[in-house]
Amino acid sequence: MTTRLSSRLLTPLHDAGLWLMPMDETHRDALREACAADADIWVIYATSFAPAQFDASFDALIGSATRLPFAVFVDDALVGMSAYLRLDEGAQTLEIGNSYIVPAQRGTGLNGRMKRLMIDHAFACGVRRIEFRVDTRNSRSQAAVRKIGAQQEGLLRAERITWNGHVRDTALFGLLESDWAAVRDRIA
Repeated sequence: MTTRLSSRLLTPLHDAGLWLMPMDETHRDALREACAADADIWVIYATSFAPAQFDASFDALIGSATRLPFAVFVDDALVGMSAYLRLDEGAQTLEIGNSYIVPAQRGTGLNGRMKRLMIDHAFACGVRRIEFRVDTRNSRSQAAVRKIGAQQEGLLRAERITWNGHVRDTALFGLLESDWAAVRDRIA
């Protein structure tokens, strides 16, 4: 990963009361509280941000050179997170993942709005392909990825072992700029 593209990608993004801020240590306590709002959801995530695992997971997220995480704010309240992952500047690809939204904001169009900011920004920075890797047990996330125009390209069987020892099958989705152009204006 080169610094040039990663530094262009990891910049504040905003739209009408929604802010995606590059995540850092100052977000720890507010994100801990947001992630505790649905402690049961973490069983279907590759990494747990539940109270018992939060600090180690947070440290790994902000300490990783291969993840570009954002804290998600609605007005002044931290309501979730998302990240650019697996950035490959030579191939002009990346993954969007590590996304979580507090229960009170689910179903409000927030996910579409934050993905719109991230996708528009990634394509504007020269990325030509965006991937989403979703646990096959997570039907809500799969539906959200399809809604933004991503195409399921395959199933990665036994692709990873999650934090709780589950051997995960992962649905792989790809999004090209032409896919995005076909649905962009219908996204929140």
